[in-house]
Amino acid sequence: MADQIIELAAGELTAAYRARTLSPVEVTEAYLDRIAAADSDLRAFITVTDDLAREQARASEARYAAGAPIGPLDGVPTSVKDAFYLSGVRTTLGSKVYEGQVAKADSGVVRRLRAAGAVFTGKTNTAEFGQSATSENMLGPDTVNPWDVSRTPGGSSGGAAASVAARLSTVGVGSDGGGSIRIPAAFCGVYGLKPSPGLCPDEKGFRGMTDFVSAGPMTNKVTDARVVLGVLADREYTRNQLSRLRVGYCPRPEGRAVDPGVVRGVAAVAVALGEQGHDIIETDLPLDGWNEIFGPLVLEDEHRERGHLLADHADQLSRYERSSLRAALALDPADVERARVQLPVYRRRIAALFEEFDVLLTPSTAIPAFPLGERPAQIDGADVDALWGAFPFAVPFNVAGASAASVPCGLSDGLPIGAQLVTPAGAEELLLDLSEDVEIAVGFDGSAVTRRWTPQPAAAL
Repeated sequence: MADQIIELAAGELTAAYRARTLSPVEVTEAYLDRIAAADSDLRAFITVTDDLAREQARASEARYAAGAPIGPLDGVPTSVKDAFYLSGVRTTLGSKVYEGQVAKADSGVVRRLRAAGAVFTGKTNTAEFGQSATSENMLGPDTVNPWDVSRTPGGSSGGAAASVAARLSTVGVGSDGGGSIRIPAAFCGVYGLKPSPGLCPDEKGFRGMTDFVSAGPMTNKVTDARVVLGVLADREYTRNQLSRLRVGYCPRPEGRAVDPGVVRGVAAVAVALGEQGHDIIETDLPLDGWNEIFGPLVLEDEHRERGHLLADHADQLSRYERSSLRAALALDPADVERARVQLPVYRRRIAALFEEFDVLLTPSTAIPAFPLGERPAQIDGADVDALWGAFPFAVPFNVAGASAASVPCGLSDGLPIGAQLVTPAGAEELLLDLSEDVEIAVGFDGSAVTRRWTPQPAAAL
C-alpha cells in the first residue's frame, strides 16, 4: 500500500482524504518511513521534522473527519528548502555559521503553505546561502542525485529536487535566483517552475540574489506544481486548452556547447509541440549581457547581507562563499551602477521577444548531471567556463524577469534531461498549460528511480 501512496499526486491524496479511503496520518507515516530508510544515503534533508509532520497530519485528519479541510495541500507531505524560515525549526541557510539557528516565525512562503494545510516533512539541503548551482556545503556530506549517487543533484535547491524525485515528499518548494529550481529539476528528472518576480513573496524571509530570486514548486507532475504555485501566489491556476502558439526554439543559446543527448531531447519536445499544432520557429536569442548585470548585483547583495561574516567566520564558510565575499570587496561601484542601469534595458530587450513569440524553448542545462565536485571543463569537445558552462541557460531569464520552467524530456546515458519553457512575466498559467502538454507528449517515466529508493521488505525467515 505504501508503494501506491507515494505515487499519488497532491490532488489524488486530498480526494482520497475526503473520501476517507486514506488518512493523512497513514500517508505521512509512509513518507517518514521512506525518509528514515533512504535519506542517510541520499542526504536530501538537513533537518527531518518528523514530530511536526505527525502533529500536522493528526490535525489534518481531524479536519477531514469534520468535513473541513483548510486548503489544497491539507495533509500533503511537503519538503521546504532550508532557505525559508519555519517557526520552531532550525534554519541553517546551508551554512555552518547558522547550524544552530532556530526560526522564531514562519516566513511568507512557509506561512502560506501552513495555511493551506501542508504537512512539513523537513528542511532540504541547499548550497550555502543559495550561492552555487550545486548543493554542497560544510554541514555534512553532499546531497546526491537519486538517479546516480556519484553525481550532483544540482542546486541550490538540490535537496528539494532529490526529495521529490525519490518520493520522500509529495511536493517540494525551492527558490531560484539564477536557475536554482530549474537546474536541479533537470538533473533529477522533476518539474520545476521559477515564477515571475514578486509573484510568490517570502515576507520576513532570507535575502539573497534579491533582484532575481523567486520561490517556486518542484514536483513530479505539473498538476501538483499548479496547486503549489496557487498556494504560494494566493490564486488559482486552472487548466486551459491552448490555441496555436508561436514557439521560439533555440537549441544552443548564445552558441554555447550542449551535450548531444540534451540536444536530441529538446529537439524531440520541439517536434512534439509542432505535432500539437504549434508553430516551431528555430531562432537565435539575444541573451548576451546577462552576466554583466547578474554578477555585480549578486555580489553587491551578498556583501550587504553577509559581508560581515568574512571577519569572524571565514573558517566556517564554504570555499565558494568566501570567494564570493572576497570578490564583493573588490567590486567596482561603477560596475554595480552600470548593472543597475542595464537591468531594465535587458528586461525590455527580452520582453520584446514575446512580441514575436508566445513562448521560448531551450535546454534547461547544457549537460545531464555531472560527477560530484567535478564541473565539466569541456562539453561535446568544446572548452566551457567552469562557473556557468554546465548550466548557462537558466540565469538569463532571472535577469529578464520572465517566468520559466524545466520539464523532464527524457534520458541521456541513463540520466534525466530537461527542456526549458519561458513565457513573459505574469504568464504562469500559459507556462503551466504548455508544460502539462509537453509532459503528456513526452511521457517521462521516473518510476525506476522511485523503486531504487523504496525500502525492501526483510527476507522471510
